[in-house]
Amino acid sequence: MDLSFIINELGENRESYLNAVAPPVFQTGNFACKTVADMRHALQHETEVAFYTRGKNPTVVMLEQKIAALEGTEAAIAFGSGMAAVSAAVLSRVKAGDHIVCIKKPYTWANSLMLKFLPRFGVEVTMVDGTDAENFRRATQNNTVLYYLESPNSFTFELQDIRAVTAIAREHSVCTVIDNSFASPLFQNPAQMGVDLVIHSATKYIGGHSDAMGGIVCGSREAIHRIFKSEYMTLGAVLSPHEAWLLIRGLRTLPVRMERVAQTTRQVVAYLQQRKEVAEILWPFLPSHPQYELAKAQMKNNTGQFTVRLNTTDLKVIERFCDSLRHFLMAASWGGHESLIFPVAATVDPDSFSATGLFNLVRFYIGLEDADYLIKDLEQAFAQMYP
Repeated sequence: MDLSFIINELGENRESYLNAVAPPVFQTGNFACKTVADMRHALQHETEVAFYTRGKNPTVVMLEQKIAALEGTEAAIAFGSGMAAVSAAVLSRVKAGDHIVCIKKPYTWANSLMLKFLPRFGVEVTMVDGTDAENFRRATQNNTVLYYLESPNSFTFELQDIRAVTAIAREHSVCTVIDNSFASPLFQNPAQMGVDLVIHSATKYIGGHSDAMGGIVCGSREAIHRIFKSEYMTLGAVLSPHEAWLLIRGLRTLPVRMERVAQTTRQVVAYLQQRKEVAEILWPFLPSHPQYELAKAQMKNNTGQFTVRLNTTDLKVIERFCDSLRHFLMAASWGGHESLIFPVAATVDPDSFSATGLFNLVRFYIGLEDADYLIKDLEQAFAQMYP
């Protein structure tokens, strides 16, 4: 299916809404039925019919159709946040007594789901180094039902060999779930490599404007129907029609934004490689990265995130550098028009600081600004490290 068709036309029945170029927001909580028979049909087919917005809403359905097509899956289901999508996907596959194999260092709240939430309900989780696919095999038990991947993860950017892991999963009849937010549905398609459920935090690249939150789970019709009938309708973490409309708007420019981000990121990384203040750049698209060949094999292009290890153990020097940046905002998330940093130093208590661990890492996200504009900002911030 053509990319331009998916983004601009798929699911958009313009004749049904006065040929408006931009689709309407179906900002309604429910949909009326003319007869008892109509209501009976709607209740019996709530996975397909617009009856109550907690179930199906036309604006949300349009977004789901587009993301499923971009990921090459049969169906998709949208949630109010990326973490809601992660939770629903995982919960749809586990019960008390089951076992999960999860990569080490997933997204913070996915980590909390695995190590704090699920054990309360009798689900065991083993965390493994995902850079070696055989670690999944070694950790698999008779009660293992799910492998959880995040490739790359969103801070230190380790990859998993997706094809190798899904091959092991098939041997053991294990479901595979991956957070694909880093790469976007344009630059990596895990379903084509055998993954069962593909998740996106739509808050990131799909939305692209830092003004909407959402999450998407993509998979087979059977898998998505299973989630709809249980976790989706029961827990109620649904996406609002207005948020769906904003995410559809974001999709319109996704290809041009991703190309711009990719190009600018390469320029900024090349500059940072020359700086003595930078001890290391964690980014799988550097030829020196141990998983560089795997990154090229699995992803069509680089995206905008990388992490820098500053060449200092002085917390005050790290803070001076970060505080001096004028055009990189200091914030969580990523994927919008604005460039960001997230310093690990912000999680450190200065009164009990010890120069160990990841304290000197700063995660960067490159947005849509000119490369020279960002490089000049970095230049002046480096100059402030040792005034």
